[in-house]
Amino acid sequence: MMLLGLFLLSFGFLLDRGTCTAMQSELRITTIKQEPYVMSKGAQLEGFCVDLLSEVAKKVGFKYKVQLVKDGAYGRQEESGNWNGMVGEVVRGEADLAIAPLTLTAAREKAVGMTKPFMQTGISILLRRDVSEDAGFFDFLSPFSAQTWVGILIAYLGTAACIFIVARLSPSEWSQPQSEKNTFGLLHSLWYTAGALTLQGAGPHPKALSGRVICSSWWLFSVVLLACYFSNLSSTKTPESSHLMVKGFEDLANQDVIEYGCLAGSSTLAFFKNSNNPVYRRIYEHMERTKSFVSSMDEGIRRAKEGNYAFIGESVSLDLAVARYCELVRAHEVVGMRGYSIAAALGSPIIKNLSVAILQLSEAGELAYLRSKWWASSCIADKGKVSAVQPHNLKGIFLVLSLGLGLGTIVAVLELTFKSRRRAAEHKKTCCSVLTEELSLRLRTSSGNRSQENVDKDKEKA
Repeated sequence: MMLLGLFLLSFGFLLDRGTCTAMQSELRITTIKQEPYVMSKGAQLEGFCVDLLSEVAKKVGFKYKVQLVKDGAYGRQEESGNWNGMVGEVVRGEADLAIAPLTLTAAREKAVGMTKPFMQTGISILLRRDVSEDAGFFDFLSPFSAQTWVGILIAYLGTAACIFIVARLSPSEWSQPQSEKNTFGLLHSLWYTAGALTLQGAGPHPKALSGRVICSSWWLFSVVLLACYFSNLSSTKTPESSHLMVKGFEDLANQDVIEYGCLAGSSTLAFFKNSNNPVYRRIYEHMERTKSFVSSMDEGIRRAKEGNYAFIGESVSLDLAVARYCELVRAHEVVGMRGYSIAAALGSPIIKNLSVAILQLSEAGELAYLRSKWWASSCIADKGKVSAVQPHNLKGIFLVLSLGLGLGTIVAVLELTFKSRRRAAEHKKTCCSVLTEELSLRLRTSSGNRSQENVDKDKEKA
C-alpha cells in the first residue's frame, strides 16, 4: 500500500509538471517596431528579430506568440524604481521573453536575465556625406586617376614630337631647308600642343596635310578629354559643402559649426553622461546645454539628411540609414562597444539554452546571413562621390589619337618620297640617294651650320 501510494503521488507530480510545462510551452514574446528588426507586413511581422526568433525557437524547441510592447519603450528604470518598456513587461511577468535591439547594460542585467549578445554594436556618428569629406589642396586632380594623368602627359609629349618631326619631313611645311627657317621647332611644337589642349590655340598653324591630320587628332582628343574632366569635376563638388571634416568624436567636440545630438533617454546618452573621458564629457555637456536631443531615430536621420546636424547613435542602426540614404555616411570611429541580447525573467532556466542557440547560429554563419539580408543597401550607385576616370575609360580616344599620329607621320614620309622622286628624275639620280640627302638635310639639329654651308656653296659657284 505504501509503495502504491508513493507511485500514485509520483505520477500525480509528474502529471502536474507536464501540465504546467504544456501551459508554458507557448511563450509570450514582447518586441518593438524598429526597422529592420521588426516591421509590419500586412497583419504579420517581419524583420531581423522575427527571423532570429524563428531560428532560436527551432533549436530550443518552444512555441511562441509575439506582441508589441504597450508603451513603445525599450526599458528604462524610472525614479520610482519601476521599469518601463519591454524590460518592465518581463519583470512584471507580462511577457516571458523580450527580443529586440535591446542593449545589454549593467542596470538591465540586474533586473532581468540577458543572453549572449546576438549582435555587436557601438556608438558612432551619422552625418551628410559632404560634411564628412575633406577638401584637399589637389582635389582638382581627382577627376582622373594617376595612371590617366600619366597617359595624358605621354600623349602630350608624343604629339608634340610628331608635330616637330612631321614639320621637318613634309616639303609642304618646309620646302627649302637650305634657306628657310623651320617654323615648328621643338619649343614651338610643345607650346602649340599645350595651346590646343586648353582650347586657346597658338599659331602659326601647320600648312601640310600631314601636320593638319595630327593637329585634328589632337584637337579631338583635347575636346573629349576636357569634357570628361569638367563633367567629373562638377559631379564631385556640391554647393552645400561646408568644407568641414568630421572623422570622429574629437573632431565633433572641437567644432561649433554643426549641431549634434542623440536619442533622449537612450543608453547612448547614458554612455556620455557617465564617461570620465574629457572629450565625451564635453559632448554630453554640449548636448545638455543646447538640448539638441531627438525624440526618435527617424527624427535624427531626417535632421542629418537636412545637413548641419550630426546624429549620434548605435552603429548598426546608423549603418541601416546609410544603406537606405545614399547622401549619408557613418564616421569610422566606433566607441562604447556593447551587444544586443534577448531578455528573460531573472533566473529563468531558458536563458542558458537561448545563449547556446545564439552561439550555434553565429558559428554556422546564420547571424551574418540575416545581417546581410536585412541591411542590404538600396543605393544603386554612390552619387555623392564619382570615381576617378581610369585609362581604360578613355582607351577609345587614346586609340584615335594614336591612329592620327601614325597617319600623319606616314603622309609626311610619302610627301617627302614624292618630292625625292621628282628631284631624282630631274637630276638623274636614284630615288634612294635623293631621299637620303633630304632626310640628312632636314633632320640636322643646327640650322646655323646649314646656313653657313649654303653661303659657302654660293660663293664657290660664283
